[in-house]
Amino acid sequence: MRFSKSNDVIGTTNRGNPAESGLCTLCRADCQGRCETWLSSLQGRKLLYPRDFGLVTAGANNTTHVGVSYNSLRVQGYAYGATGLANGLSDDPDDCIFPNVNLAGEFGNEVKTKFRLPIMTGALGSTFIAEKYWDSFAIGGSLIGIPIVIGENVVGVDRNSKIGKGKSRKGKIKSAPELERRIDIYLRYNEGYGAVIVQLNVEDTRNGVAEFVCDKYGDKCIIELKWGQGAKDIGGEIQVTSLDYALFLKKRGYVVDPDPTTPEVQEAFKQGAIKSFARHSRLGATNLSSVEQVREDFMKTAEYLRGIGFKRISLKTGSYGMEELAMAIKFATDAGLDLLTIDGSGGGTGMSPWNMMQSWGVPSILLHSKAHEYASILTAKGQKVVDMSFAGGFALEDSIFKGLALGAPYTKLICMGRGIMIPGFVGSNIEGAIHPERREKLNGNWEKLPKTVSSLGTTAQEIFASYFDVQKKVGKREMKNIPYGAIAFWTMADKLACGLQQLMAGARRFSTDRISRDDIFSGNRETEKETGIRHATDVNDETAKKILNS
Repeated sequence: MRFSKSNDVIGTTNRGNPAESGLCTLCRADCQGRCETWLSSLQGRKLLYPRDFGLVTAGANNTTHVGVSYNSLRVQGYAYGATGLANGLSDDPDDCIFPNVNLAGEFGNEVKTKFRLPIMTGALGSTFIAEKYWDSFAIGGSLIGIPIVIGENVVGVDRNSKIGKGKSRKGKIKSAPELERRIDIYLRYNEGYGAVIVQLNVEDTRNGVAEFVCDKYGDKCIIELKWGQGAKDIGGEIQVTSLDYALFLKKRGYVVDPDPTTPEVQEAFKQGAIKSFARHSRLGATNLSSVEQVREDFMKTAEYLRGIGFKRISLKTGSYGMEELAMAIKFATDAGLDLLTIDGSGGGTGMSPWNMMQSWGVPSILLHSKAHEYASILTAKGQKVVDMSFAGGFALEDSIFKGLALGAPYTKLICMGRGIMIPGFVGSNIEGAIHPERREKLNGNWEKLPKTVSSLGTTAQEIFASYFDVQKKVGKREMKNIPYGAIAFWTMADKLACGLQQLMAGARRFSTDRISRDDIFSGNRETEKETGIRHATDVNDETAKKILNS
Protein backbone atom coordinates (compact mmCIF):
# COMPACT_ATOMS: atom_id res chain seq x y z
CA MET A 1 0.00 0.00 0.00
CA ARG A 2 1.10 3.54 -0.70
CA PHE A 3 -0.08 4.93 2.62
CA SER A 4 1.27 4.30 6.11
CA LYS A 5 -0.28 5.66 9.30
CA SER A 6 2.01 8.68 9.34
CA ASN A 7 3.67 10.84 6.70
CA ASP A 8 6.69 12.58 8.13
CA VAL A 9 7.26 14.56 4.93
CA ILE A 10 4.05 16.63 5.10
CA GLY A 11 3.50 16.15 8.83
CA THR A 12 0.26 14.18 8.74
CA THR A 13 -0.94 11.20 10.76
CA ASN A 14 -3.91 8.86 10.37
CA ARG A 15 -5.77 8.12 13.58
CA GLY A 16 -6.87 4.76 12.18
CA ASN A 17 -5.62 2.40 9.51
CA PRO A 18 -5.38 4.10 6.09
CA ALA A 19 -7.46 2.77 3.22
CA GLU A 20 -6.51 2.83 -0.47
CA SER A 21 -7.64 6.46 -0.64
CA GLY A 22 -5.37 7.54 2.21
CA LEU A 23 -8.34 8.20 4.51
CA CYS A 24 -8.81 6.18 7.69
CA THR A 25 -11.05 3.16 7.25
CA LEU A 26 -13.23 4.67 10.01
CA CYS A 27 -13.53 8.46 9.77
CA ARG A 28 -14.95 10.17 12.87
CA ALA A 29 -16.76 13.50 12.86
CA ASP A 30 -15.08 14.43 16.16
CA CYS A 31 -11.54 13.56 15.01
CA GLN A 32 -8.87 16.01 16.14
CA GLY A 33 -6.61 15.18 13.21
CA ARG A 34 -4.54 14.96 11.36
CA CYS A 35 -4.67 13.02 8.11
CA GLU A 36 -3.81 14.74 4.84
CA THR A 37 -7.42 15.60 3.96
CA TRP A 38 -8.11 16.85 7.50
CA LEU A 39 -5.09 19.18 7.50
CA SER A 40 -5.74 20.25 3.89
CA SER A 41 -9.08 21.61 5.11
CA LEU A 42 -7.11 24.15 7.16
CA GLN A 43 -3.84 24.75 5.35
CA GLY A 44 -4.90 24.09 1.77
CA ARG A 45 -2.23 23.96 -0.90
CA LYS A 46 0.60 24.12 1.63
CA LEU A 47 -0.02 20.37 2.06
CA LEU A 48 1.25 19.82 -1.48
CA TYR A 49 4.84 20.32 -0.33
CA PRO A 50 7.23 18.84 2.25
CA ARG A 51 7.28 20.73 5.55
CA ASP A 52 10.15 22.76 6.98
CA PHE A 53 11.53 24.02 3.70
CA GLY A 54 15.20 24.93 3.98
CA LEU A 55 15.85 22.36 6.70
CA VAL A 56 14.95 19.12 4.96
CA THR A 57 15.32 16.92 1.93
CA ALA A 58 12.59 14.41 1.10
CA GLY A 59 12.20 11.23 -0.93
CA ALA A 60 9.20 9.12 -1.93
CA ASN A 61 8.53 5.84 -0.15
CA ASN A 62 5.60 4.45 -2.16
CA THR A 63 5.51 0.92 -3.56
CA THR A 64 3.56 1.21 -6.80
CA HIS A 65 5.26 -1.89 -8.15
CA VAL A 66 3.21 -4.08 -5.78
CA GLY A 67 -0.46 -5.08 -6.17
CA VAL A 68 -3.32 -3.74 -8.27
CA SER A 69 -4.97 -0.49 -7.18
CA TYR A 70 -5.15 3.12 -8.24
CA ASN A 71 -1.93 3.56 -6.30
CA SER A 72 -0.27 1.18 -8.78
CA LEU A 73 -0.90 3.66 -11.57
CA ARG A 74 1.59 6.47 -12.02
CA VAL A 75 1.28 9.83 -13.74
CA GLN A 76 3.22 10.34 -16.96
CA GLY A 77 5.27 13.45 -17.61
CA TYR A 78 6.66 14.86 -20.83
CA ALA A 79 9.68 17.02 -21.58
CA TYR A 80 8.19 18.95 -24.48
CA GLY A 81 4.92 20.19 -25.96
CA ALA A 82 1.72 21.75 -24.63
CA THR A 83 -1.94 21.04 -25.46
CA GLY A 84 -5.26 22.46 -24.33
CA LEU A 85 -4.28 26.10 -23.97
CA ALA A 86 -7.19 28.46 -24.54
CA ASN A 87 -8.36 32.02 -23.99
CA GLY A 88 -5.61 33.53 -26.12
CA LEU A 89 -2.81 31.60 -24.42
CA SER A 90 0.04 30.30 -26.56
CA ASP A 91 2.83 27.77 -26.14
CA ASP A 92 5.07 30.56 -24.88
CA PRO A 93 6.72 29.50 -21.58
CA ASP A 94 5.16 32.52 -19.89
CA ASP A 95 1.72 31.08 -20.70
CA CYS A 96 2.52 27.43 -20.01
CA ILE A 97 2.44 27.70 -16.23
CA PHE A 98 0.32 25.49 -13.99
CA PRO A 99 -2.02 28.28 -12.76
CA ASN A 100 -3.20 28.53 -16.39
CA VAL A 101 -4.45 24.94 -16.44
CA ASN A 102 -8.22 25.04 -16.97
CA LEU A 103 -10.06 22.65 -14.65
CA ALA A 104 -13.56 23.66 -15.70
CA GLY A 105 -15.69 21.39 -17.84
CA GLU A 106 -19.19 20.16 -18.52
CA PHE A 107 -21.25 17.00 -18.79
CA GLY A 108 -24.59 16.14 -20.26
CA ASN A 109 -26.37 15.06 -23.41
CA GLU A 110 -28.58 17.79 -24.83
CA VAL A 111 -28.43 20.11 -21.80
CA LYS A 112 -24.91 20.74 -20.53
CA THR A 113 -24.07 21.16 -16.85
CA LYS A 114 -20.92 23.18 -16.19
CA PHE A 115 -18.50 22.76 -13.30
CA ARG A 116 -15.40 24.63 -12.15
CA LEU A 117 -13.54 21.61 -10.76
CA PRO A 118 -13.89 18.02 -12.05
CA ILE A 119 -15.20 16.55 -8.81
CA MET A 120 -18.65 15.96 -7.33
CA THR A 121 -19.95 14.75 -3.98
CA GLY A 122 -21.12 11.26 -3.31
CA ALA A 123 -24.74 10.72 -2.37
CA LEU A 124 -25.48 12.45 0.95
CA GLY A 125 -28.86 11.03 1.86
CA SER A 126 -30.78 10.04 4.97
CA THR A 127 -27.71 9.49 7.14
CA PHE A 128 -27.68 11.80 10.14
CA ILE A 129 -24.13 12.85 9.23
CA ALA A 130 -25.47 14.30 5.96
CA GLU A 131 -28.29 16.08 7.76
CA LYS A 132 -26.10 17.51 10.52
CA TYR A 133 -23.41 18.93 8.27
CA TRP A 134 -25.44 19.69 5.16
CA ASP A 135 -24.93 23.46 5.29
CA SER A 136 -21.16 23.01 5.11
CA PHE A 137 -21.33 20.49 2.28
CA ALA A 138 -23.92 22.39 0.23
CA ILE A 139 -22.62 25.93 0.65
CA GLY A 140 -19.04 24.78 0.11
CA GLY A 141 -19.93 22.80 -2.99
CA SER A 142 -22.02 25.62 -4.41
CA LEU A 143 -19.28 28.22 -3.89
CA ILE A 144 -16.69 25.90 -5.44
CA GLY A 145 -19.00 25.19 -8.37
CA ILE A 146 -19.34 21.40 -8.29
CA PRO A 147 -22.39 19.08 -8.34
CA ILE A 148 -23.78 17.83 -5.05
CA VAL A 149 -25.93 14.71 -4.69
CA ILE A 150 -28.89 14.44 -2.32
CA GLY A 151 -29.13 10.74 -1.66
CA GLU A 152 -32.05 8.42 -1.14
CA ASN A 153 -34.77 8.45 1.54
CA VAL A 154 -34.45 12.08 2.66
CA VAL A 155 -38.21 12.63 2.40
CA GLY A 156 -39.17 9.27 3.84
CA VAL A 157 -37.20 9.60 7.09
CA ASP A 158 -38.26 13.21 7.70
CA ARG A 159 -40.87 13.25 10.46
CA ASN A 160 -42.07 16.63 9.24
CA SER A 161 -42.68 15.63 5.64
CA LYS A 162 -46.30 15.13 4.68
CA ILE A 163 -46.94 12.22 2.33
CA GLY A 164 -50.43 11.39 1.17
CA LYS A 165 -51.84 7.92 0.62
CA GLY A 166 -52.81 6.21 -2.60
CA LYS A 167 -50.96 4.96 -5.66
CA SER A 168 -50.89 8.22 -7.62
CA ARG A 169 -47.45 9.82 -7.21
CA LYS A 170 -48.43 13.21 -8.60
CA GLY A 171 -48.99 15.56 -5.70
CA LYS A 172 -48.51 12.78 -3.15
CA ILE A 173 -45.90 14.75 -1.19
CA LYS A 174 -47.57 17.76 0.39
CA SER A 175 -44.37 19.05 1.98
CA ALA A 176 -40.80 17.86 2.38
CA PRO A 177 -39.01 20.44 4.55
CA GLU A 178 -35.67 18.63 4.86
CA LEU A 179 -35.37 18.00 1.13
CA GLU A 180 -36.41 21.56 0.37
CA ARG A 181 -33.91 22.89 2.89
CA ARG A 182 -31.08 20.99 1.26
CA ILE A 183 -31.90 22.12 -2.25
CA ASP A 184 -32.53 25.74 -1.28
CA ILE A 185 -29.23 26.08 0.61
CA TYR A 186 -27.23 24.95 -2.40
CA LEU A 187 -29.17 27.09 -4.88
CA ARG A 188 -28.74 30.20 -2.74
CA TYR A 189 -25.06 30.46 -3.66
CA ASN A 190 -25.15 28.82 -7.07
CA GLU A 191 -23.75 30.82 -10.00
CA GLY A 192 -24.51 28.40 -12.81
CA TYR A 193 -21.72 25.92 -12.09
CA GLY A 194 -22.53 22.57 -10.56
CA ALA A 195 -26.01 21.20 -9.89
CA VAL A 196 -28.24 19.54 -7.33
CA ILE A 197 -28.73 15.86 -8.14
CA VAL A 198 -31.63 14.15 -6.34
CA GLN A 199 -31.60 10.36 -6.10
CA LEU A 200 -34.53 7.98 -6.35
CA ASN A 201 -34.82 4.52 -4.81
CA VAL A 202 -37.86 2.26 -4.49
CA GLU A 203 -39.39 4.15 -1.57
CA ASP A 204 -38.65 7.56 -3.10
CA THR A 205 -40.37 6.48 -6.31
CA ARG A 206 -43.43 5.28 -4.41
CA ASN A 207 -43.56 8.49 -2.40
CA GLY A 208 -43.45 10.69 -5.50
CA VAL A 209 -40.12 12.42 -4.86
CA ALA A 210 -39.45 12.97 -8.59
CA GLU A 211 -42.85 14.55 -9.14
CA PHE A 212 -42.43 16.81 -6.10
CA VAL A 213 -38.94 17.98 -7.12
CA CYS A 214 -40.00 18.64 -10.70
CA ASP A 215 -43.10 20.57 -9.70
CA LYS A 216 -41.27 22.77 -7.21
CA TYR A 217 -37.83 23.23 -8.80
CA GLY A 218 -38.29 22.47 -12.49
CA ASP A 219 -35.03 22.16 -14.40
CA LYS A 220 -32.93 23.42 -11.47
CA CYS A 221 -32.33 19.83 -10.37
CA ILE A 222 -31.06 16.64 -11.99
CA ILE A 223 -32.99 13.49 -11.11
CA GLU A 224 -30.93 10.34 -10.56
CA LEU A 225 -31.95 6.70 -10.79
CA LYS A 226 -30.05 4.43 -8.42
CA TRP A 227 -28.90 0.87 -8.98
CA GLY A 228 -26.68 0.63 -5.93
CA GLN A 229 -23.35 1.76 -4.57
CA GLY A 230 -19.85 0.46 -3.93
CA ALA A 231 -20.41 -0.25 -0.24
CA LYS A 232 -23.21 -2.80 -0.42
CA ASP A 233 -25.55 -4.77 -2.65
CA ILE A 234 -28.72 -4.14 -0.62
CA GLY A 235 -30.79 -1.01 -0.05
CA GLY A 236 -29.53 1.93 1.97
CA GLU A 237 -29.72 1.88 5.75
CA ILE A 238 -29.46 4.13 8.75
CA GLN A 239 -29.41 3.43 12.47
CA VAL A 240 -31.86 5.01 14.94
CA THR A 241 -31.82 4.85 18.73
CA SER A 242 -35.44 5.75 19.43
CA LEU A 243 -38.22 3.16 19.60
CA ASP A 244 -40.73 5.82 18.66
CA TYR A 245 -38.73 6.81 15.59
CA ALA A 246 -38.28 3.15 14.62
CA LEU A 247 -42.05 2.68 14.78
CA PHE A 248 -42.53 5.80 12.67
CA LEU A 249 -40.17 4.46 10.00
CA LYS A 250 -41.90 1.09 10.06
CA LYS A 251 -45.22 2.86 9.52
CA ARG A 252 -43.67 4.85 6.67
CA GLY A 253 -43.13 1.55 4.90
CA TYR A 254 -39.45 0.83 5.58
CA VAL A 255 -37.85 -2.44 6.61
CA VAL A 256 -36.74 -1.98 10.25
CA ASP A 257 -34.50 -4.50 11.98
CA PRO A 258 -35.20 -5.75 14.58
CA ASP A 259 -38.94 -5.33 14.13
CA PRO A 260 -39.99 -2.61 16.61
CA THR A 261 -43.65 -3.67 16.53
CA THR A 262 -43.11 -7.00 18.29
CA PRO A 263 -43.59 -7.15 22.10
CA GLU A 264 -40.31 -9.07 22.54
CA VAL A 265 -38.23 -6.40 20.81
CA GLN A 266 -40.00 -3.61 22.68
CA GLU A 267 -39.28 -5.30 26.00
CA ALA A 268 -35.64 -5.89 25.03
CA PHE A 269 -35.35 -2.20 24.15
CA LYS A 270 -36.95 -1.22 27.46
CA GLN A 271 -34.45 -3.40 29.35
CA GLY A 272 -31.50 -2.02 27.38
CA ALA A 273 -30.55 -5.22 25.57
CA ILE A 274 -31.51 -3.62 22.25
CA LYS A 275 -30.25 -0.07 21.90
CA SER A 276 -30.76 0.71 18.20
CA PHE A 277 -32.67 -0.22 15.07
CA ALA A 278 -31.48 -0.45 11.47
CA ARG A 279 -33.77 1.02 8.81
CA HIS A 280 -33.33 -0.59 5.39
CA SER A 281 -34.55 0.26 1.91
CA ARG A 282 -35.85 -2.30 -0.56
CA LEU A 283 -34.03 -4.00 -3.39
CA GLY A 284 -34.94 -2.71 -6.81
CA ALA A 285 -35.91 -4.72 -9.90
CA THR A 286 -36.91 -7.83 -7.94
CA ASN A 287 -39.87 -8.36 -10.28
CA LEU A 288 -37.58 -8.48 -13.34
CA SER A 289 -35.83 -11.64 -14.42
CA SER A 290 -33.99 -10.88 -17.66
CA VAL A 291 -31.81 -8.26 -19.29
CA GLU A 292 -34.61 -7.49 -21.73
CA GLN A 293 -37.06 -6.80 -18.91
CA VAL A 294 -34.54 -4.56 -17.13
CA ARG A 295 -33.96 -2.62 -20.33
CA GLU A 296 -37.67 -2.17 -21.01
CA ASP A 297 -38.32 -1.01 -17.45
CA PHE A 298 -35.34 1.37 -17.54
CA MET A 299 -36.37 2.97 -20.82
CA LYS A 300 -39.95 3.44 -19.60
CA THR A 301 -38.70 5.08 -16.41
CA ALA A 302 -36.41 7.47 -18.29
CA GLU A 303 -39.23 8.32 -20.69
CA TYR A 304 -41.60 8.93 -17.78
CA LEU A 305 -39.16 11.26 -16.00
CA ARG A 306 -38.71 13.27 -19.17
CA GLY A 307 -42.45 13.32 -19.65
CA ILE A 308 -43.07 14.97 -16.28
CA GLY A 309 -40.49 17.66 -17.04
CA PHE A 310 -36.93 16.59 -16.22
CA LYS A 311 -34.42 17.74 -18.84
CA ARG A 312 -31.46 16.08 -17.12
CA ILE A 313 -31.39 12.49 -15.83
CA SER A 314 -28.49 10.53 -14.37
CA LEU A 315 -27.85 6.98 -13.17
CA LYS A 316 -25.79 5.77 -10.22
CA THR A 317 -24.64 2.15 -10.31
CA GLY A 318 -22.62 0.17 -7.79
CA SER A 319 -19.88 -2.41 -7.98
CA TYR A 320 -21.95 -5.19 -9.50
CA GLY A 321 -20.47 -7.60 -12.02
CA MET A 322 -19.73 -7.12 -15.68
CA GLU A 323 -23.27 -7.79 -16.94
CA GLU A 324 -24.75 -5.02 -14.80
CA LEU A 325 -21.89 -2.69 -15.77
CA ALA A 326 -22.58 -3.29 -19.45
CA MET A 327 -26.30 -2.75 -18.91
CA ALA A 328 -25.67 0.53 -17.10
CA ILE A 329 -23.44 1.91 -19.86
CA LYS A 330 -25.57 0.64 -22.73
CA PHE A 331 -28.96 1.60 -21.32
CA ALA A 332 -27.78 5.02 -20.13
CA THR A 333 -26.31 5.65 -23.58
CA ASP A 334 -29.41 4.47 -25.44
CA ALA A 335 -31.68 6.53 -23.19
CA GLY A 336 -29.60 9.66 -23.74
CA LEU A 337 -28.85 10.14 -20.05
CA ASP A 338 -26.65 12.99 -18.92
CA LEU A 339 -24.35 11.23 -16.45
CA LEU A 340 -23.50 7.73 -15.25
CA THR A 341 -21.70 7.40 -11.91
CA ILE A 342 -19.89 4.09 -11.49
CA ASP A 343 -19.05 3.34 -7.86
CA GLY A 344 -16.46 0.67 -7.12
CA SER A 345 -15.96 -1.25 -3.87
CA GLY A 346 -15.69 -0.48 -1.17
CA GLY A 347 -16.63 2.58 0.82
CA GLY A 348 -19.66 4.36 2.10
CA THR A 349 -20.91 7.37 3.98
CA GLY A 350 -23.51 5.60 6.12
CA MET A 351 -23.61 2.37 8.09
CA SER A 352 -23.19 -0.35 5.48
CA PRO A 353 -22.63 -3.84 6.93
CA TRP A 354 -18.90 -3.99 7.56
CA ASN A 355 -18.08 -7.45 6.23
CA MET A 356 -20.26 -6.80 3.19
CA MET A 357 -18.27 -3.62 2.59
CA GLN A 358 -15.06 -5.62 2.93
CA SER A 359 -16.03 -8.55 0.74
CA TRP A 360 -18.69 -7.54 -1.76
CA GLY A 361 -18.34 -6.25 -5.28
CA VAL A 362 -15.71 -5.31 -7.85
CA PRO A 363 -12.80 -3.10 -6.69
CA SER A 364 -12.78 0.36 -8.23
CA ILE A 365 -9.80 0.10 -10.55
CA LEU A 366 -11.07 -3.15 -12.08
CA LEU A 367 -14.62 -1.87 -12.52
CA HIS A 368 -13.47 1.42 -14.02
CA SER A 369 -11.07 -0.31 -16.41
CA LYS A 370 -13.88 -2.47 -17.78
CA ALA A 371 -16.14 0.59 -18.00
CA HIS A 372 -13.66 2.16 -20.41
CA GLU A 373 -13.43 -1.07 -22.40
CA TYR A 374 -17.21 -1.37 -22.70
CA ALA A 375 -17.64 2.31 -23.58
CA SER A 376 -15.06 1.90 -26.33
CA ILE A 377 -17.09 -0.95 -27.83
CA LEU A 378 -20.11 1.35 -28.12
CA THR A 379 -17.96 4.13 -29.59
CA ALA A 380 -16.67 1.73 -32.25
CA LYS A 381 -20.32 1.09 -33.17
CA GLY A 382 -20.84 4.80 -33.70
CA GLN A 383 -22.75 5.55 -30.49
CA LYS A 384 -22.34 8.69 -28.39
CA VAL A 385 -21.50 7.20 -25.00
CA VAL A 386 -22.98 8.67 -21.85
CA ASP A 387 -20.69 10.94 -19.82
CA MET A 388 -19.30 9.19 -16.76
CA SER A 389 -18.18 9.87 -13.22
CA PHE A 390 -15.95 7.41 -11.37
CA ALA A 391 -16.41 6.84 -7.62
CA GLY A 392 -14.85 4.61 -5.00
CA GLY A 393 -11.73 5.53 -3.01
CA PHE A 394 -10.80 8.97 -4.32
CA ALA A 395 -9.48 11.63 -1.96
CA LEU A 396 -6.26 13.19 -3.31
CA GLU A 397 -5.35 15.14 -6.42
CA ASP A 398 -3.25 12.37 -7.98
CA SER A 399 -6.12 9.89 -7.71
CA ILE A 400 -8.41 12.42 -9.40
CA PHE A 401 -5.96 12.68 -12.30
CA LYS A 402 -5.62 8.89 -12.54
CA GLY A 403 -9.39 8.36 -12.54
CA LEU A 404 -9.95 10.95 -15.26
CA ALA A 405 -7.13 9.43 -17.34
CA LEU A 406 -8.20 5.80 -16.86
CA GLY A 407 -11.71 6.57 -18.10
CA ALA A 408 -10.78 9.15 -20.75
CA PRO A 409 -12.44 10.46 -22.83
CA TYR A 410 -15.68 9.32 -21.20
CA THR A 411 -14.98 10.31 -17.58
CA LYS A 412 -15.80 13.95 -16.88
CA LEU A 413 -15.91 13.90 -13.08
CA ILE A 414 -14.53 12.09 -10.06
CA CYS A 415 -17.10 11.41 -7.35
CA MET A 416 -15.77 11.79 -3.81
CA GLY A 417 -17.60 10.68 -0.68
CA ARG A 418 -15.77 10.73 2.63
CA GLY A 419 -12.96 12.94 1.35
CA ILE A 420 -15.44 15.77 0.82
CA MET A 421 -17.19 15.26 4.16
CA ILE A 422 -14.09 15.68 6.34
CA PRO A 423 -13.84 19.47 5.87
CA GLY A 424 -17.45 19.79 7.01
CA PHE A 425 -16.64 17.95 10.23
CA VAL A 426 -13.43 19.88 10.91
CA GLY A 427 -14.91 23.29 10.19
CA SER A 428 -17.99 22.68 12.33
CA ASN A 429 -15.85 21.51 15.24
CA ILE A 430 -13.64 24.60 14.97
CA GLU A 431 -16.60 26.99 14.75
CA GLY A 432 -18.28 25.34 17.73
CA ALA A 433 -15.11 25.62 19.81
CA ILE A 434 -14.53 29.30 18.94
CA HIS A 435 -18.23 30.17 19.24
CA PRO A 436 -19.76 27.94 21.95
CA GLU A 437 -23.18 29.50 21.41
CA ARG A 438 -23.25 27.93 17.94
CA ARG A 439 -21.95 24.51 18.95
CA GLU A 440 -25.25 22.67 19.31
CA LYS A 441 -26.69 24.03 16.08
CA LEU A 442 -23.50 23.16 14.20
CA ASN A 443 -23.15 19.71 15.81
CA GLY A 444 -19.66 20.69 16.90
CA ASN A 445 -17.82 18.05 18.91
CA TRP A 446 -15.08 20.12 20.57
CA GLU A 447 -15.31 22.30 23.67
CA LYS A 448 -11.95 23.89 22.87
CA LEU A 449 -9.49 23.88 20.01
CA PRO A 450 -7.06 20.96 20.10
CA LYS A 451 -3.35 21.64 19.69
CA THR A 452 -3.53 20.37 16.10
CA VAL A 453 -5.62 23.47 15.35
CA SER A 454 -4.54 26.05 17.94
CA SER A 455 -0.95 25.68 16.72
CA LEU A 456 -2.19 27.34 13.51
CA GLY A 457 -4.28 30.06 15.17
CA THR A 458 -7.30 30.82 17.30
CA THR A 459 -9.54 32.66 14.82
CA ALA A 460 -11.02 31.60 11.49
CA GLN A 461 -8.89 34.19 9.71
CA GLU A 462 -5.73 32.65 11.19
CA ILE A 463 -6.72 29.00 10.82
CA PHE A 464 -8.12 28.74 7.28
CA ALA A 465 -5.68 29.50 4.48
CA SER A 466 -8.57 30.29 2.11
CA TYR A 467 -10.66 32.42 4.47
CA PHE A 468 -10.08 35.62 2.51
CA ASP A 469 -10.65 33.90 -0.83
CA VAL A 470 -14.13 32.94 0.36
CA GLN A 471 -14.67 36.44 1.71
CA LYS A 472 -13.73 37.90 -1.66
CA LYS A 473 -16.27 35.56 -3.27
CA VAL A 474 -19.24 36.36 -1.04
CA GLY A 475 -18.35 39.73 0.48
CA LYS A 476 -17.58 40.72 4.08
CA ARG A 477 -21.23 41.14 5.02
CA GLU A 478 -22.22 37.65 3.81
CA MET A 479 -19.33 35.92 5.60
CA LYS A 480 -21.39 35.75 8.79
CA ASN A 481 -23.68 33.29 6.98
CA ILE A 482 -20.89 31.03 5.70
CA PRO A 483 -20.22 28.09 8.06
CA TYR A 484 -16.60 27.30 8.82
CA GLY A 485 -17.21 23.84 7.35
CA ALA A 486 -17.84 25.46 3.95
CA ILE A 487 -14.64 27.51 4.32
CA ALA A 488 -12.78 24.29 5.14
CA PHE A 489 -14.34 22.63 2.08
CA TRP A 490 -13.17 25.49 -0.14
CA THR A 491 -9.68 25.32 1.41
CA MET A 492 -9.35 21.58 0.82
CA ALA A 493 -10.73 21.90 -2.73
CA ASP A 494 -8.20 24.66 -3.43
CA LYS A 495 -5.43 22.24 -2.51
CA LEU A 496 -6.89 19.55 -4.77
CA ALA A 497 -7.26 22.05 -7.62
CA CYS A 498 -3.70 23.33 -7.33
CA GLY A 499 -2.27 19.81 -7.08
CA LEU A 500 -4.28 18.70 -10.10
CA GLN A 501 -3.12 21.73 -12.09
CA GLN A 502 0.49 20.87 -11.29
CA LEU A 503 0.11 17.24 -12.38
CA MET A 504 -1.64 18.29 -15.57
CA ALA A 505 0.98 20.90 -16.41
CA GLY A 506 3.69 18.27 -16.01
CA ALA A 507 1.77 16.06 -18.43
CA ARG A 508 1.48 19.12 -20.73
CA ARG A 509 -2.33 18.99 -20.55
CA PHE A 510 -3.73 22.47 -19.96
CA SER A 511 -7.41 21.50 -19.90
CA THR A 512 -9.13 18.45 -18.45
CA ASP A 513 -10.62 17.40 -21.79
CA ARG A 514 -7.07 16.75 -23.04
CA ILE A 515 -6.26 14.19 -20.35
CA SER A 516 -5.90 10.74 -21.92
CA ARG A 517 -4.94 7.19 -21.03
CA ASP A 518 -1.48 7.96 -22.40
CA ASP A 519 -0.94 10.21 -19.38
CA ILE A 520 -0.68 7.32 -16.91
CA PHE A 521 1.29 4.09 -16.86
CA SER A 522 1.23 0.90 -14.80
CA GLY A 523 3.76 0.37 -12.06
CA ASN A 524 3.65 -3.42 -12.45
CA ARG A 525 2.70 -6.03 -15.03
CA GLU A 526 -0.40 -7.25 -13.18
CA THR A 527 -1.85 -3.74 -13.19
CA GLU A 528 -1.09 -3.50 -16.91
CA LYS A 529 -2.96 -6.74 -17.54
CA GLU A 530 -6.03 -5.72 -15.54
CA THR A 531 -6.32 -2.13 -16.73
CA GLY A 532 -4.96 -2.13 -20.26
CA ILE A 533 -2.64 0.71 -19.22
CA ARG A 534 0.85 -0.04 -20.52
CA HIS A 535 3.76 -0.70 -18.17
CA ALA A 536 6.19 2.11 -17.41
CA THR A 537 9.04 0.68 -19.49
CA ASP A 538 6.85 -0.06 -22.50
CA VAL A 539 5.33 3.39 -22.91
CA ASN A 540 7.03 5.14 -25.85
CA ASP A 541 9.66 2.42 -25.95
CA GLU A 542 9.30 2.20 -29.72
CA THR A 543 9.92 5.92 -30.27
CA ALA A 544 12.81 5.80 -27.79
CA LYS A 545 14.54 3.15 -29.88
CA LYS A 546 13.93 5.13 -33.04
CA ILE A 547 15.76 8.04 -31.42
CA LEU A 548 18.66 5.79 -30.53
CA ASN A 549 18.84 4.30 -34.02
CA SER A 550 18.44 7.59 -35.88
